[in-house]
Order: sequence, then structure tokens, then C-alpha cells
Amino acid sequence: MDSIFKILLLPFSLIYGIAISFRNLCYDLGIFKSQEYPFPVICIGNLSVGGTGKTPHSEFIIKLLKNKHRVASLSRGYGRKTKGYKLANTSDNAKSIGDESFQIFKKFPSISVAVAEKRRKGIEKLLQLEEKPEIIVMDDAYQHRAVKAGMNILLTDYSKLYIDDVILPSGRLREWKSGAKRADLIVITKSPAILSPLEIRRISQSLKPRPYQKVFFSYISYKKAKALNQVAIEIAETKDKFASKGVLIVSAIANPESLVLHMSRYSREVQSLSFRDHHYFDAKDYKKINSSLKNLLSSQKAIIITEKDAVKFDATQFGNIPVFCVPISIKFHLHQEQSFTEEVENYVRSYTKGS
Repeated sequence: MDSIFKILLLPFSLIYGIAISFRNLCYDLGIFKSQEYPFPVICIGNLSVGGTGKTPHSEFIIKLLKNKHRVASLSRGYGRKTKGYKLANTSDNAKSIGDESFQIFKKFPSISVAVAEKRRKGIEKLLQLEEKPEIIVMDDAYQHRAVKAGMNILLTDYSKLYIDDVILPSGRLREWKSGAKRADLIVITKSPAILSPLEIRRISQSLKPRPYQKVFFSYISYKKAKALNQVAIEIAETKDKFASKGVLIVSAIANPESLVLHMSRYSREVQSLSFRDHHYFDAKDYKKINSSLKNLLSSQKAIIITEKDAVKFDATQFGNIPVFCVPISIKFHLHQEQSFTEEVENYVRSYTKGS
């Protein structure tokens, strides 16, 4: 039934694709202006809708550069309740700048974190700061062609490669697959932690990268669970703290499957309750979560949430139920981290050779 529905949507995909092609052509021909800048602008994005791991990859690059350069993070601030340009400050929260931007702001207080629907305006505002940034990392701006980034990093999910997809609304692509030609680096994200060199080679070849493009494979590395309420703090250092507990994973991300799989290694009973991506939790949601906890067979229970959701989740709502978040980072396969790092650093260094 689902495949039939997708076939029926193909004419609408064609119409949408023609409109996107016309827009991109206007940028390619210079009819629409694409602003370049005399300093490093790194764009991290994808061709598809849904989560490909843009935020942890942005964090990887920020962490790489922040100690040597003044770095700014610029994104749309998806899901925020404000409009226009906003520079994050200590009075902000997830609702004012978006959950992902607020997460970055909390993790990297030394950098400038800004949100703006129009990235060009956002860059102009950042350049007006007393300590203006030397490097700007743009999250989810691959289709925002009003800014011509000096380095484009294209992410694609290992289980949902863009080459196997079609354009919206029949598929998940925001533009035609040919849009991948704008990428300098292509990263296959959310790949298995164990991946054979043969599989890496097969997938890399299937993407048919252009001579100037390099392909990398990254995977999610889960860190130690972080306690979010008092009862969780009390058992945080307990060995096998989840072994005897039924775990409810609560998430408002595009795809929580990898977190479910991860927690299944530590608990015999794992259930998942998902909300739409970027969802803000309210009293009704907490009631629903408490009801879902009752469905766990284990007498002892725990709630696990993502790091992104932790910035907008009230862990005090659950009494004696411990609430933890599981931070993540990314790692690369086959010692690719050094090569990826060198690509980014060499790009940044190309702006400073003459200084």
C-alpha cells in the first residue's frame, strides 16, 4: 500500500523537482546572488529530510577548531518560538534558539551561537560583533544557496543513502541526487561500528564520487549515561545499573532506532516512545510517558532520553524513576578521522597562508 501511495505522488515529485532545478539553475547562472566570504564558511547538510547526524558532526568540527580560532555556529534554529536573527546568551533556552542550537551553546560556551532563517543576514550580524568570528560553521544549510560556503560537507544515512531515494513528496530528497556534486566531502553517517573494508569500498563506489570529492564513514559512539534527576544521581555509578530495570526510551528525534539497539545491550526490557522531531514536551506528554512506564513488565524502571531532548525535558516529573540522557559523539572508520581532520584544517589554513 505504501509503495502504491509513493507511485501516486511521483507527478508531484516531478513538479517539485522542476521547481528546485529552476532555482538551482538561477544560482548556477548567477541570476540569483550567492554570497562568498573571505574567511572559512563550512556548511554541513544533507539532500534528504530527517536526521543524518548533522549536529554531532557540527560539534566534531567545532571541537576541532575552537581552541585555535574564533568559531561561530549558525543555523536556522529549527523548532524555536522566535523569528529572525538571534545571538544566544545565558537567558536563552531551547524554545528561543532551538533544541540543537541550545545544545551546542551549552556544550561550547566559548563560541558564538546564532540562529537566523536567512543565513546571509546571520553572517552579516555575526561580523558586526566586537570579536567577530574567524570561522562560521553552518548547520543544515546545504540548500541555502544564498551563501556560497567554501566547504560543503554532505551527510547521508548508511541505511538510507541518497542514491537509493527519490525527491519529495514521493521520497525524502529535498533536491535531485545531482545536488551531491556541490559537496567537497561526503560522509556516510550512522554506519555500523564494525564495517568491513570491502563494504566501505562497495558503498563508496556506488556513490560515484567526482574526482574532487572524498568519502568518509562515521558511526555513533555512545558515552556514559548522564543522570538528570536525584534518584538517577544516586545510582549513576552503580555497575550494571540498567540490567535489572525496564527501560523506556523517550525521544523527539528523527530516528531513535540506534539508541534502542544500544540500550538493548544493557537492559533485557527496552521499549520506545517517540515524538515528532524537535517536539517540546508538555504536561500531556509527561502523562503519556508515565502511562507508558506502566507497560514495562519490570518492577524497577528507568527513562532514557537523548542529549538533544535533555535540554527541554523536565526530569523532575517522574518521582522515584531515574532519568538519564545518553550523550553521543561521532567516530570514523579505518583511521579516517585523521584524514577528515586534515581536510577541514587544510581548508581553514588556505585562508591564513598569507597572513
